[in-house]
Amino acid sequence: MMSPMSFADSLDILHEDNHCLALNKPAGWPTTHFDGKDETVDRLVKAYLKEKYDKPGNVFLGVVHRLDKPVSGSLVFARTSKAAARLSEQFREGGVEKVYWAVIEAQAPGPWVTADNGSLEDWLQKDDDNARVETVAPETPGAQFARLLFQVRGRHNGLIWLELRPHTGRKHQLRVQLASRGASIYGDHKYGSKLPFGNGIALHARSLTFLHPTSKNPVTVKSEVPKIWRGRFAHLLNTHT
Repeated sequence: MMSPMSFADSLDILHEDNHCLALNKPAGWPTTHFDGKDETVDRLVKAYLKEKYDKPGNVFLGVVHRLDKPVSGSLVFARTSKAAARLSEQFREGGVEKVYWAVIEAQAPGPWVTADNGSLEDWLQKDDDNARVETVAPETPGAQFARLLFQVRGRHNGLIWLELRPHTGRKHQLRVQLASRGASIYGDHKYGSKLPFGNGIALHARSLTFLHPTSKNPVTVKSEVPKIWRGRFAHLLNTHT
């Protein structure tokens, strides 16, 4: 993980105005703090805003959604309480279009081996004791329905590059839905991968499209993949189905 100062100096800002800010989050950084031990993206963005606009006192920053620590890509924050409420509602009600890229290890036959697109539907349940999520039977108490669409963008040497569009926003949803079908995300040790991938996993929030909290106009932010993707998956990213 890079030092807090170096990250703050090199924030990859995708969109910034008086109401919201979006950036390309590096893998290995928590979105927000819980126990106060790790440096977090929200703290660094606050420091960036405080310095840039010479703000006295505390800087407001609304966390309206999160990316898992090992996931990179498009992340949006609110800069006012009104914007936070409106953006949070969009994420909560499924009004934000999310596009992810993932590279999977196809350890077992899955729908992406024979088909170029399709959908995955499961019921998921949190396992808080082990900080995991599992697929369970629909009638399981506390189970939540999860659905996502997939499209194959490339195949090379046992790896498959997927574009994913979740229709629900469950914890670890993409990671567990793929892993439960024998296709762990590259580098995702929590869900079965044995391969190293720097500080993160090969799951990237490629883009987000939301309605601006005040103008109501659609805003799309798009993040380039980390440099490690260009090296590790050079042949794969140059293939197309």
